[in-house]
Amino acid sequence: MEKKQNLSAYDVSAIPRITNKKIAVITSEWNYEITSAMKVGCIDTLIKHGFSSEDIIEQSVGGSFELPLMAKIMIKQYNVDAVICIGCIIQGETKHFDFIAQATANGIMQVGLDCEKPVIFGVITANNKQQALDRAGGIYGNKGVEAAITCLKLLAF
Repeated sequence: MEKKQNLSAYDVSAIPRITNKKIAVITSEWNYEITSAMKVGCIDTLIKHGFSSEDIIEQSVGGSFELPLMAKIMIKQYNVDAVICIGCIIQGETKHFDFIAQATANGIMQVGLDCEKPVIFGVITANNKQQALDRAGGIYGNKGVEAAITCLKLLAF
């Protein structure tokens, strides 16, 4: 049997202290029970590592597919230093999952490359709701925390 572990555990002393930066946290409203828990984990982690609530711009979008466009808007209109995209895509009975998951991942990556700023993929892609809950504050930790840590490490460069 596979040992369950908290994938969000990290060495607090290894996280750089970032100052004078603005971060946008964009959260998909689809599967909000899951994404809201991820958002809380993300923002709490940013604040734990020195960000003030004034340094964090929160925005929501309908679904994960809209995350890349809003990330680009936040960079262009608000001149943020980084964007954390939070979403949850759960496998259904059709190929819709495959199209949305791939488009979202590619879109988020492309915005980061085009804008030359960290744009973090904090999107859970799960086979079922329980797998998503396990990764949104459940037995495997919180992907929102992981996204925040990834962002902080990239901002240190």
